[in-house]
Amino acid sequence: MSNKTFQNPFRPGAGHPPPYLAGREKETQEFKKLLTQSVILENMVLTGLRGVGKTVLLDTFKPIAIKEGWLWASTDVSETVSVSEKNLAIRLITDLSTLTSNIIVSEQEVKSIGFVSSKSVIETKLDYNFLVYVYENTPGLVSDKLKSVLELVWKFVQTSHSAKGIVLAYDEAQNLSDQAKKDEHPLSVLLDVFQSIQKKGLPIMLVLTGLPTLFPKLVASRTFAERMFRVVTLTKLDEKSSNEAITKPIQEKRCPVIFTEHGVNEIIRLSAGYPYFIQFMCREAFDIIIQQMEMTDEVPDLVLDGIIRKLDSDFFAGRWNKTTDRQRELLVVISKLKNCDDEFTVQEIVEESITSESKSFSNSHVSQMMRQLADAGLVYKTRFGNYSFAVPLLGQFIERLTNH
Repeated sequence: MSNKTFQNPFRPGAGHPPPYLAGREKETQEFKKLLTQSVILENMVLTGLRGVGKTVLLDTFKPIAIKEGWLWASTDVSETVSVSEKNLAIRLITDLSTLTSNIIVSEQEVKSIGFVSSKSVIETKLDYNFLVYVYENTPGLVSDKLKSVLELVWKFVQTSHSAKGIVLAYDEAQNLSDQAKKDEHPLSVLLDVFQSIQKKGLPIMLVLTGLPTLFPKLVASRTFAERMFRVVTLTKLDEKSSNEAITKPIQEKRCPVIFTEHGVNEIIRLSAGYPYFIQFMCREAFDIIIQQMEMTDEVPDLVLDGIIRKLDSDFFAGRWNKTTDRQRELLVVISKLKNCDDEFTVQEIVEESITSESKSFSNSHVSQMMRQLADAGLVYKTRFGNYSFAVPLLGQFIERLTNH
């Protein structure tokens, strides 16, 4: 068999499942515990930097929930959901309808819940159009209308599917926000509605995934959110799990590629255990080794310089090129901090800038620019008033860039 006929198993795309999911047993157990709740006291927030595998892990939760007798509906949250409370309602109704569209109820059942269809029908489906009808014909605010829809859905799902509950899962949930200037508060409505129905005993659970800005945003919107969610923070993999993520996919019998111990250690070191970077480096290394093996029978060792340059070009450069010259000067200063990969303060940046080659920064200037960089998705403000890079290993990229 030609080496080229064996498909490269590594997948560094956004949200693509890796060939082997390593090191997420603890987080999976946390989710399984939440599924044992008969009354929903805690929902889940799954958070972490880009590239740590939030979307991948969320996708693995679905079959677990279904196996435990729960129904599951999920989607990405786009910015348009936060435009208005009505948009949020349409999002929820759309997702719920995927679970109910095959449920048929009689006209008598429809009347028993207080709704009379405009047409005389013997039976109807709980599809999107019917749920919208219920929403629009419920008096009150958007939150009242949504509660009515959710209560209706659970009433019939419980009997038709014998389900333990419903999980509504939303990825990229950091995009949720209130629009106070427009008097639209979709995030607050979401939290109010779920707190209310869960207090009534409806087993409909929220699972939200997003960047580290997500949970502070939830708490800022409604202080009770702090007690409403169990926060699970995904971080980089430890050395053992990183090793498994690299070596397990190439242990298949037909796989022609072998990574040397030195090569594996280099990938662990340069990726710092971040799953996306592991997948990226392994995919590139796999292809390089296949090509080299076509020319020699020896097992080649990995030279990762070229792979790192490609990572810089494919992953980091696009974000870097969107910054202004002055913002780049500030990012260079931050990259020189010993704690740039952890948390850093405005004062630390100011003090470091005094010794830098570029013009120094004042406290107010740094604070203003950090807000701009946060809007650009390069940094985020932690709950303790410090800042962190929102992109893993950004400091190392800047260091490589400035040293060439």
